[in-house]
Amino acid sequence: MKLGLSSYSLYRDIQNGVLPILDVPRWIAAHGGEHLEIVPLGFSLVDNPGLTDDLLNAADKAGIAISNYAVGANFAIDDEADYRRAIEETKVHVDVANRLGVKLMRHDVASRPTAEATIQRFEADLPRLVEACREVADYAAQYGITTSVENHGYYIQASDRVQRLVSAVDRPNFRTTLDVGNFMCVDENPLIAVRKNLPIASMVHLKDFYLRPASAAFTEGWFRSAGGNYLRGAIAGHGDIPLQTILAEIKASGYDGYISLEFEGMEDCQLGSRIGLQQVRHLWEAI
Repeated sequence: MKLGLSSYSLYRDIQNGVLPILDVPRWIAAHGGEHLEIVPLGFSLVDNPGLTDDLLNAADKAGIAISNYAVGANFAIDDEADYRRAIEETKVHVDVANRLGVKLMRHDVASRPTAEATIQRFEADLPRLVEACREVADYAAQYGITTSVENHGYYIQASDRVQRLVSAVDRPNFRTTLDVGNFMCVDENPLIAVRKNLPIASMVHLKDFYLRPASAAFTEGWFRSAGGNYLRGAIAGHGDIPLQTILAEIKASGYDGYISLEFEGMEDCQLGSRIGLQQVRHLWEAI
């Protein structure tokens, strides 16, 4: 297991200039992380090859790897020109991933408003989603890059929908970035969902949430699951996700790839990320 941090965890400080992205590799190394997952929020690498090279140098100096490049995309588009544009833009990100030297790249696949995110709509969209993911995966294959879909965004978030897409794409280099917490957003038991999708995971994200019932009637700081329950980001190990049991499942499965912490809590992002890294390491070693 190689534990590291998603730059998304530090997004607030990256965005406001408190922690520039080029200082993030050194920050991760100083707090026990072994790799950096790049999520280009607050900066762009598409039109900035110099920044890409500087990031590589910063990671090398810090003694950590760059593990994964994670970007947005939406192929649930009816207009043919817009659909083709979304595919081509994602392929440009594949070129960035190659420049970074990573062999893993997560791209989003589809988004629909929650009211439209039915299984019927998913099945209707599926052929176009499969076509797009195949084309991107085939393009990435020339670089030895494995692309993946993450279980998030409500539409392709439940474990069965992720499995359905990965199976239909039917490419050895198209898998899933398995986020152990995101299943809660569609009211799925995270432990059972992790068990189901671990065999098709190319990357693992760790996060934690506080979970409260719909009757709790919270206001600021919480968001709603698909079924109306309340969720709030937590420091890893402090929330309601059974992280130690899930980590035991991951360990028992033989997974030995990258595990990337994502902090989404209300606490200071550097504090939450630092404690989370420490807590996850402690839980893993206690198994």
